[in-house]
Amino acid sequence: MTALQRRARDAAPVRVPFPVVDEVARHCLQEEEPETVHIEVHLPGRLDEARLRAAFAEALRRHPRVLMREAPGRWYRLRYAWELTAEPDVEVVRFPAPGRNALRDARTRALTEAPALSSSPPVRLEVVRASGPVEGSEAGDAVGVPPRGTDRPTQDAGCDTMRDRPTQDTTSDTMPGRPAPDTGPDTMPGRPAPSAASGSVLFLTINHTALDGPACLRVLATAAELYGGRDNSPAAPPVRGAPGTPPPAVAAPSPWSRPARVAPGTPEPSPGNGLLVTELPLPRRPRGAPYTVNDQLMVTTALTLAHWNREHGARPRPLRITMPVDDRPRDAGMPIGNGTRLVEVAFAHEELTADADRMPALLQRTAARTRALKAVPRPQLGRGAALLTAPVTPVAWRAALTRGLRRAAAPWTSTTLLSNIGRIPYALDFGEEAGRAHAVWFSAPARMPRGLTVTTASTAGRLHLALRWSRALLGHGDGAHLRDLFEHYLHTTEVAP
Repeated sequence: MTALQRRARDAAPVRVPFPVVDEVARHCLQEEEPETVHIEVHLPGRLDEARLRAAFAEALRRHPRVLMREAPGRWYRLRYAWELTAEPDVEVVRFPAPGRNALRDARTRALTEAPALSSSPPVRLEVVRASGPVEGSEAGDAVGVPPRGTDRPTQDAGCDTMRDRPTQDTTSDTMPGRPAPDTGPDTMPGRPAPSAASGSVLFLTINHTALDGPACLRVLATAAELYGGRDNSPAAPPVRGAPGTPPPAVAAPSPWSRPARVAPGTPEPSPGNGLLVTELPLPRRPRGAPYTVNDQLMVTTALTLAHWNREHGARPRPLRITMPVDDRPRDAGMPIGNGTRLVEVAFAHEELTADADRMPALLQRTAARTRALKAVPRPQLGRGAALLTAPVTPVAWRAALTRGLRRAAAPWTSTTLLSNIGRIPYALDFGEEAGRAHAVWFSAPARMPRGLTVTTASTAGRLHLALRWSRALLGHGDGAHLRDLFEHYLHTTEVAP
């Protein structure tokens, strides 16, 4: 080692103060419900361990803002800070032993074991291979192959087997014509299932205090390009249609009115989050429609929760759905970190009806609201959070104040969060042997008081839905019922404008 290299190694690491989002998240950490983002990428082939480790390590170097850890400091310091490192402190890529429960166990770790903030980087990549039959897992290996008699494969959470999943009757008069679930084999006649022994599933677990899903997906796309040698440049974003004729106005709920909460289902005794993922057809919409798929998903989420709350006897209240907005470019220069800003889309209780005659107006009103919210520049968490994190008092004092204000403001927290990643902009092509991603799921933390998050993304012309909930609010049977409601109401949004 030369003297120059030794000086570079021994130099004090660069420190970057926590941005507002990171500081607020750091103040509110809870061991019972870790703040993790989970990304799950399904590939048709196998990955070479050494090549993937090398490719991911190089991808981290090309996006150096990922290589960071929380700097130690005194209690009276004014700010938290990240230390940037030249190399990872820990082995980031892991290859767990294959087995019948490999998918379930990897997904459980993604929900329960957040990468440490004290080690660089605060992310973990696990590769599950040759998982074989899946029991008690949120996803099966036959991703992309609809089960016989249904329109999409079912991947459920936490039951002994997928056929033993608890179900609720969703063929009531409010959901006419819905076929009963098929419990037959998970493949269609004449259509081969992907080989469980040859596929790979990448699990990227992110500590959300430091990074968000889109940023880490950018890093994974760089790793895919380095590994497979194929272009993984982002595709051009879709063009939004022109606004249509304004629909009849509906009085927006007052921002001071308490929004609806997700009605409790059958909570579980163990703390933490539960998860259910499924694959659905992308909702159809007419060419030139004045609304987007995101608007259809927003309406679907609102109608789903309104139906759920009616079933459980909850008092009618307006719904507020938090929506992350991400204006960052998706190319290699994408800023890495927590880069989204949060806005809230409000729905009056009276307008949440699935009446086909009123659906076009509801979709157009929702499009007008989301368009207006996206156009208004604002701090990521609002101006109040920016004031709360101003470094004028010790950070420990601000942490206590933040936690207290969060508890006090809980009744006014939005009903749920819908994070629509949209069409995955990267091919995630790992080359000839491993292949190109055919399914990608994201899930976001689901802490109380919301207790439920809905995350969607589309790959290969399919919609990949993840429902994640707090076990203090819902159980696995509740998640399955919410999935069925979501699928039903998604179909009701396929109407002419």
